[in-house]
Amino acid sequence: MAGINVSTVDAFIFQSFIKVELDGGSITKLLVAIVLTLLFVHVNCVMLYALMSKRVFKESPRYILFAHMLFNDSVNLILTSLLFLLAFAFLKLAKAVCSLLVFLSTATFRNAPLNLALMSLERYVAICFPLRHAEIATQKRTWVAISFIWFFGSVNILSDIIFAAMMDPNFFYVQMHCTREQIFMKPWQLDVYNGFNAFYFVSVTVIIIFTYISIMITARSMSFNKDSAKKAHRTVLLHLIQLGLCLTSFLYGTLERTLVMTSNSNFLFLHLRYLNYIFVLILPRCLSPLIYGLRDEAVRTLFTYYFCHCSRKFHTTVDV
Repeated sequence: MAGINVSTVDAFIFQSFIKVELDGGSITKLLVAIVLTLLFVHVNCVMLYALMSKRVFKESPRYILFAHMLFNDSVNLILTSLLFLLAFAFLKLAKAVCSLLVFLSTATFRNAPLNLALMSLERYVAICFPLRHAEIATQKRTWVAISFIWFFGSVNILSDIIFAAMMDPNFFYVQMHCTREQIFMKPWQLDVYNGFNAFYFVSVTVIIIFTYISIMITARSMSFNKDSAKKAHRTVLLHLIQLGLCLTSFLYGTLERTLVMTSNSNFLFLHLRYLNYIFVLILPRCLSPLIYGLRDEAVRTLFTYYFCHCSRKFHTTVDV
């Protein structure tokens, strides 16, 4: 494909069809991306193990949701890096295998902001309805809410895969460059995809801003337990910042299409695409769990212990 003057849909698909020269520079960039991913997945796994090591964390809705965020972002990082590696090596996969990878990658991508909204609502109930918090935010309801997160996060990509399979009887057998865009059979699917992204972002933004304002008002009117209200207020504000990081990931596809249509050379496009991948898609996913987890004293203490492989005796009492 010599020219870069392409339509929006073609530009969205074009990203998979540029073969990378395997020189020292490109291999170094690939290694940096892989090492970054493995490092942060390791950090997430250690933090997740720390949460699973204490019963109080496994029974608290707040930490169940945080553990789900760690798991979800780790899976997303691994799959995103795998898809990047396949595109880098210009390899093809059977559409059945690719569909599974893209399904999980897209679902975990969409789950992140939805999980933030749920975490904000949990803090809202804890501060604004403290006497009913234990009744409303139960373990069972938390897991039911997580199942709804996965349903809403996967319904769009699942419908695209089913539609593609119905339109092409040989869909699952042919070889393809593995990207989500290759599953699109019609241009309107791109519009639906962008529409879902906008709907999720706006809905989550409204929920987080609502909980932030409600907690702020409650904190000012409380004559007792002000410290707890202030912590919840800062936590929801942090969720708003994390949502901003998630938004940068939503912009990844738009930025990539812009690069395709404005760049005059494949060489420049590949360099810009790599920077876009690292700073827009990978780093926000890595920073969110760290920002939230390490500010929590109970989680931070356990995480430091397990991450550093301390041999000293560790006190098992945890203040949640």
